[in-house]
Amino acid sequence: MADFPHFLCPGQAEGLVLRLDEPLSLWGGLDATTGRIIDQHHPQVGMSVSGTMLVMPSGRGSSSASAVLLEAIRCGTAPAAIIMEHPDAIVALGAIVAAELYDVALPVVVVSPQTLATYITGDSLSL
Repeated sequence: MADFPHFLCPGQAEGLVLRLDEPLSLWGGLDATTGRIIDQHHPQVGMSVSGTMLVMPSGRGSSSASAVLLEAIRCGTAPAAIIMEHPDAIVALGAIVAAELYDVALPVVVVSPQTLATYITGDSLSL
């Protein structure tokens, strides 16, 4: 995949960047009802992903992550977009199903490592 950015799930979004130090497993790592990171071993535990431009190296973990993302979208606590260096079909699936069920577009985007490195927590970003 040489062309960047690559949209796994299309859409437009804007918000403040929340850059995670490590990948986040949505299943067991995110409380979909609050949008808070609940993985006690994650460096950003307690932070809210709600409405953010969530930047992380990749997703991590369970195939149930798509259901957690779908629930966060339904609850209105999901990020505005998810931006990763490595594609994650499970994360994209949650966003794709939300577009079909709820008519809500949550962009899931893959960018180059060089681009990912430029995103700083608190910066404003739009896709």
